Amino acid sequence: MYAVIKTGGKQYRVAADDKLQIEKLPGEAGDIIEFTDVLMVGSDGTVDVGAPFVAGATVAAEILGQVRGPKVIIFKKHRRKHFRRKNGHRQDLTSVKITEILTGGAKPAKQAAKPAKAEKKAEAAPLAAPVGDKKAADDLSLIGGVGPKILKSLTDMGYTTYAQIANLTADEIEKIETEIKSTGRIGREEWIEQAKELAAGKPPRAKVDKEAKAEKAKATKSKE
Repeated sequence: MYAVIKTGGKQYRVAADDKLQIEKLPGEAGDIIEFTDVLMVGSDGTVDVGAPFVAGATVAAEILGQVRGPKVIIFKKHRRKHFRRKNGHRQDLTSVKITEILTGGAKPAKQAAKPAKAEKKAEAAPLAAPVGDKKAADDLSLIGGVGPKILKSLTDMGYTTYAQIANLTADEIEKIETEIKSTGRIGREEWIEQAKELAAGKPPRAKVDKEAKAEKAKATKSKE
């Protein structure tokens, strides 16, 4: 038995136990999702074609995880204009396993996984502040190299605390640098190290550098 489903603007021919990657859907590993946009169902030599969807047909699938597709390089060039732009992109995808193909309005036999995994995940990352939580937000503009435009991009992406910046993963760094169109900036300007210093209560590096320059200028003037 097989079916043709529509999700994320694409069509897929699926059968039980098939594994595939589709456009990102909300959910965590173990959750059961249902595809109700079933275009066709085939079984025992008979084919039921929808108009546009097959009435009462549902395809159930289990989420295996949230993954990312291969990197795609986008390079733009204008001849004789000294214009070149190079960016990378990795599409967010959801890996699923087809569990059942149902007809006649039947419901999936397997229920969604218990929310215990989500609770453990929240306990493992206590430093991450909720998006939009103004009380927990830090002043990321104190990090050298973070101007108003980059600050807005970070806030829109959900990064509002020193702890989040201090614990950035390689994938998150790549995602941020792609968003702000500045490859290698986080490492070059030592955002992670600066965030750790600010979280520990140390003054911003810009302030320290300013004070050091003032002391140096004062010492030079006294010698004269």
